[in-house]
Formats: sequence, C-alpha cells, structure tokens
Amino acid sequence: MASTMRQCRDSNWADGLRGIASLLVVTAHITRSLAPAILSPAMSESLPPFILQLPFLRILFMGRPSVAIFAILSGYVNALKPIKQTRAGHIDYALTGVAKSAFRRTGRFMIPAILATTLSWLVCQFGGYGLAHNVESAWIRDTSPLPSSSFAGAFYDLFNNLITTWTNGGNEYDRIQWTLCYLLRGSMLVYLTVVATAYVQPKYRMLIYGVLYIYYWKMGDPVIGINIYAGMLLAELTFDSDVQSHVADHPHIYSFLSTALIFLGAFTLSYPEENPEWARWSTGLLRLGYHIFPEGAEFARYYPALGSQILTFGVFFNPTAKRLLSSSALCWFGKMSFAVYLLHAPLIRSLLTWMLYGASSQPLSPGKDTDGTDFPPAWIPLTSRWLLFFTIPLFYALLYRLAHLWTAHVDPWCARATTWVEEKVFRDDSRLEKSVLLA
Repeated sequence: MASTMRQCRDSNWADGLRGIASLLVVTAHITRSLAPAILSPAMSESLPPFILQLPFLRILFMGRPSVAIFAILSGYVNALKPIKQTRAGHIDYALTGVAKSAFRRTGRFMIPAILATTLSWLVCQFGGYGLAHNVESAWIRDTSPLPSSSFAGAFYDLFNNLITTWTNGGNEYDRIQWTLCYLLRGSMLVYLTVVATAYVQPKYRMLIYGVLYIYYWKMGDPVIGINIYAGMLLAELTFDSDVQSHVADHPHIYSFLSTALIFLGAFTLSYPEENPEWARWSTGLLRLGYHIFPEGAEFARYYPALGSQILTFGVFFNPTAKRLLSSSALCWFGKMSFAVYLLHAPLIRSLLTWMLYGASSQPLSPGKDTDGTDFPPAWIPLTSRWLLFFTIPLFYALLYRLAHLWTAHVDPWCARATTWVEEKVFRDDSRLEKSVLLA
C-alpha cells in the first residue's frame, strides 16, 4: 500500500487531466465558430449524424465538460493538503495554511485575469476585432466587443468590466471569463468547508460532503457546488487507508469497475448542448433527466457535470489512466492551462479570424427592398475551407507558444505581486498565533 506522502505526490494526474480539459475548451470554441452543427447529435431531426456528432467522439468538441472538470479538480487540489494535515492531527497548521491559501488564490486568480482583460481591451480599442464584426461566424461576431465611443468612455468600460467579471461573470472583452468568478467562489467554498469541518472525524466529514452535494444538486448548481464537493471527496479518499487497502487488495476488480466508470462518464457527458431529441441515444438521456434532475434544471449543464464526476472517479481508481495522465507531456499542457484559457478567445477573434477571413473580399451591399429597408448584411466568408487544414494547427502552435511565454514571465510576476501584498498585510507573528483563527 502506498504511503500518504506517495499518494499526495501522485496527484500529478490532475495536472494532465486539466491540460486535456483546457485543450478541449479551445477546440470547443473553434467548433462554435466554424462548425456549430456538431453541437447537435445529428445534422437534423430527419438526417443521420455526422461521425463527429456521435457519443464519445463529440467530447472532443464540447466545452462544458471541461468547466466541470476544472471545478472538480479545484475541489480536489485545494482540499488535498489541509485534509492531509487534519487527518494527521495538525489542525492548527491546516487552518493557517487555509488562511494563506485563500489570500494567495485570490491574487493569483485575479491578477492574470485583469491583465488578460486589459490586453483584450487594448486590442478592441485599436480595432483589432474590426474584421470579427463582419465575418460569417455568429460566435465570433457575437463575442467581439465594439470600441468605446470616447477616450474617457474606454477607461470607464475597462473598469466596469474588470468589476463585473468578479460580480456576475460579465466581461465584454472576454466573455469566457464568466467561469472565473464561479471557480474562485468554488475555491472559497473549499476553504470554508475545511475550516468548518477541521475537527470532524474523516468518515463524518465525507458524510457532510455528501449532504452538501445533495443540497447543491437540489438547489440547481451544476457548475460549481456539486463539482467542488465531488473533488473534495476524492481528496478525502486519497488519504483513507481503508479505501486504499481495499483497492490494493482487489486490483482486478477496481481496474474493471474504474474502466467501466470512465466509459459511462464519457457517454454521460456526451449529452448534446442543442437538439437532444434528434438522436435516439440523447433522447434516452433527455427522458432520464426528467427523473433524476431537479425541476427546471438545465440538462446541458447537469449531464456534463455528472459525466465528468463519474469519469474523474474512474480515473482516480484506475492506475493505468493515472499513469497516462501523469506523463510529462500532459503535465506540461496542464501547466499551460490557465494561460491558454485566458488567451485563446481574444486570439480566436483577432489572429485566427485574420488568418481565416483576412484574404476574403468584402461582399457587395445586399441593397434595399421595395420599401427602402436594408436587407440583412452579407457577411465575409472563409477565404477557403482548405485553408483550415493549415491555419488551425498553426493557430494551436502559436497559442501554446504564447501561453508558454505567459507562464514563464507573466505568472511569476503575478505570484511575486501577490507575495508582496501578502507580506504587507499579514501579521508578522501569524505563524506563532495560529490559535487566533479559532478565536
């Protein structure tokens, strides 16, 4: 049986899974831009599905499971160290660590996002999204902000969007940042739960996670609540000697069951975002959803969350899957994940848009009807569909190159800035007065 220290180090699989999830987020947004029909389970209600619309394969082009995986891994990783400390009886150290982690997490989450939004704001104000407003891709058009009407208004718009990113998820300069405020809230939920249950016995703490999971399930929170507590349960199981002993004593049984969970999870999270009634398999999931989900639930959020949880638990109990996800290549993708998430959407609306549409000629004005009303505008088409085979791989290479530079230079600066603020505001004797946290 592996020691708890070994188990803690073996959490590298989470980095690999996060790296895959971030890559699929990029793929999902490119799909929304260029081939939104893949989001449905078939080309139409009367036509058969395209091969990429089938279960399992369609995961490569879906973004919502990735958001669920980010939340699950957030619950898992943020809870791992304090749970280990509380199980070892070092509760004071766990509480001190949680206090510091909550502060650091906020800074290292918000500062890079603020910088990314500011860069997107600059691109917008200098006309970098000008072409994006006129292309045939509805997703690119709808997510591309317009320049502000005045110099002062530009700074007001920037300040307002920097605030609303963290209040309601609204950010006109990078709309996919809506997830960040929820993921940050999820991290705080982890820390709050750790503090509230620090003196609770592990078996009862896991029971509390289950009760909270049911609460958020019934409350209608498939984005953060249920995923956070699924991740915290995984962290608890990492250090549960009884569970680890049972897994070690029955490797073949757990290998089979975990593999089945991975396939079941992958099938479940394949649930289409649009038109689920167009295919027999997704119609079955649609009918099942009416029985298992709360009234009024958004199935296209619940199924990716539930499927991601099942898949992640399968990976957790499968040594082969964990070993594959712990490879240096996938861990490198995991290291790049936050930078990729922050950079890819502005680059799609600017760089990739110019690569795909820049050489196309502007269509002629559609003119007016007999009443003098303008016809709908004619959008700029792709320069060539054959160009996709060259530009998409090149875009990924440029994106990850920029993400590497961001991770190597911007992230360390953000960490130093957070540390500088921490040294200014934290008590000098905080390490000696850990009991104050419980006063």
